[in-house]
Amino acid sequence: MLKKVLKVIVKILKGSVSLLFVILFFLAIFLSMALRLGTNWAVKNYSFSSFDEILYTLGTSVTTASKGVLDDFFESNIYPPLQTTIIMLVIFMIIYLAYKFIFRNSKIQLHFSIFKKQCYMNFNIVIFIFLIACIIPICTLTDSVVYAMDKLYINEYIEDNKKSSTFFEEEYVNPADVKLEFPKKKRNLIYIFLESMESTYADYKNGGGYSYNYIPNLTKLAQDNINFSNTDKIGGAHMPYGASWTMGGMVAATAGIPIKTPFIAADANQEANYENGLVNGAIAIGDILDDEGYHQSVMVGSDLSFGGRRTYYKGHGNYQVFDLYTAREDGIISDDYYVFWGYEDEKLFEYVKKELKNLSSEDEPFNFTMLTVDSHMPDGYESSFCPQYSSNPYLNAIYCSDMQLGKFISWIQEQEFYDNTTVILAGDHLSMNTTSFGKLPEGYERRVYNVYLNSAVETNNTSNRDFTTFDYYPTTLASLGVKIEGNRLGLGTNLFSDKKTLSEKYGNDYIDQELKKYSTYYDNCINFGKCE
Repeated sequence: MLKKVLKVIVKILKGSVSLLFVILFFLAIFLSMALRLGTNWAVKNYSFSSFDEILYTLGTSVTTASKGVLDDFFESNIYPPLQTTIIMLVIFMIIYLAYKFIFRNSKIQLHFSIFKKQCYMNFNIVIFIFLIACIIPICTLTDSVVYAMDKLYINEYIEDNKKSSTFFEEEYVNPADVKLEFPKKKRNLIYIFLESMESTYADYKNGGGYSYNYIPNLTKLAQDNINFSNTDKIGGAHMPYGASWTMGGMVAATAGIPIKTPFIAADANQEANYENGLVNGAIAIGDILDDEGYHQSVMVGSDLSFGGRRTYYKGHGNYQVFDLYTAREDGIISDDYYVFWGYEDEKLFEYVKKELKNLSSEDEPFNFTMLTVDSHMPDGYESSFCPQYSSNPYLNAIYCSDMQLGKFISWIQEQEFYDNTTVILAGDHLSMNTTSFGKLPEGYERRVYNVYLNSAVETNNTSNRDFTTFDYYPTTLASLGVKIEGNRLGLGTNLFSDKKTLSEKYGNDYIDQELKKYSTYYDNCINFGKCE
């Protein structure tokens, strides 16, 4: 009886091992193809410079990305290898059945010699084919992993995090230790994050990289107001490490720090790592203005949860949020409306106007933050009224975005609340588009756009500056008339002051190299709020 039970158990185990082998075999085929295709898709469609960006995005609400982007990803990288794997599985079943009922006793003999000694090995022909076939998915998966680690900067990420840096200990200025003096009458703030907006889009004579000016309205705004520039023409900020995507750019501009993912495997939802908000130990501009009694709002034309934006703005200033879903609830769009990343800037600007009118009727000062979307890669979004200024769809979307922004800023300047309101337009990061920057002048340095309208303070020190988007943080507060002890917050320097920025002190290459390295202070204090 015991022998029979053991035989049954052995038979089941053999079957289980065989099934596991088959599953692993086809899983390896699928993964090797999907990884190779996914890597090529990412490199072709997105211009990125660090694995931090990829790791962070994968770890935070990636399912709330643009439906178009997700559909394209699955159609390009998941469905083809899935179809191929299914076809191979069918072929496998045919071969298995042939082996089972036709070639069960067929043999193949290998004849070879070792040290002049003749050797013979007999194999079942089908089993021999499968043994040879096993080498293929192992090799292709290994090759795909090596390829991805190189192209997606994974090797660089690992190597950089093996090194330690004390840059944060030496240069990070904790806002909790800085005295801030607000004016008696507090100014309103409208902060407009411009998706992927660069000074690059201007023409040569105005400091841009093209023969045509794709941002004529933003060019004029920069010329007529305060534009901090790296040249004597229109220019902008260096995009530092850890600020090369939207959430990274927003955190850089509002907290003066990069986003650095902890050097551990990302959870299924990395947001769970941050109890009360991203970069939980940082003090952002939202925290400061909240303590000063500001009514704070943030509005985007997509799902605010994407990339952890909702978590950040709720955790650092308790902002009132407006996004795709509130636009539906408020009747701005219909319940089933969805284009591009949610809804386009044409409707976003109308929604903003409505909320600004509501905010301006209240007694308390307001901080209204918004993010445009039409200039998002890969090719931007063109409304039906957009003129065909360029044959390049992305540059045409930039031109149309500029046209809408010009009209929107004119509207703001006509409102009664404008007299006591500072308006800031700033690119969130350099564009990730891969089709529009191949013919820039040799040596041209792309920079993130900025302009300060109706600032409470002035400066003549705007040209030939070297600075990063970290510097936007204290500069924004200064533009509201806030006096900042030492003119430093986070890794940023108040550009209205004569104090040297970290870029001017160290150079951007040095700063970026240090930010890539592992920082105990950043992980413990800034990421998780465990400052000692």
